Amino acid sequence: MFTGIIEEIGAVKGISKSSTGAVLKIKTEKIYVDAKLGDSIAMNGACLSVIAVNINILSFDVIPETLKRTTLSDLKANDPVNLERSMKLDARIGGHFITGHIDYKGRINDIIKNQAGVGFNVSLPKEFSKFVVDKGSVALDGTSLTVAAVSKDNFTVYLIPHTFKNTALGIKKKGDFINVETDIIGKYAA
Repeated sequence: MFTGIIEEIGAVKGISKSSTGAVLKIKTEKIYVDAKLGDSIAMNGACLSVIAVNINILSFDVIPETLKRTTLSDLKANDPVNLERSMKLDARIGGHFITGHIDYKGRINDIIKNQAGVGFNVSLPKEFSKFVVDKGSVALDGTSLTVAAVSKDNFTVYLIPHTFKNTALGIKKKGDFINVETDIIGKYAA
């Protein structure tokens, strides 16, 4: 379980195919320090388990289903990735409950820049539309955000300047795909 408050922007240092899918190696300045084998870490919102810890490098197995359902299959060397360790029960929840189980790859239809900040308009497949509500929560690449507007086939979120600057969302462009996890509470309520 995660909160959607990104702790660090890591960088892809290696991607290799394996008999079970792929192995991703991620450079990290902070998170590797106390990481242990088997720890759950969200990478661009997808919950992955640590399989190796080296100085500044964490390695993760990525199974075929995760590669199919997420944007992790699109990563290239040096791409930035959002990283968050699993939440602790004695810590504040600054965002919302995030499982790390990506619902779908959303397309960024538009990037809106105005006095409210930077907004992303993201595609919304029909089968997930009942889980995205106005002023509800959604995670984009693991970042907890509030839905500003929703229509039948898309929704819009706005990023405060801090979030835009301190997450990998700051490099996204119109037409890019992004990992979307709808609010788990909304799933149970629906």
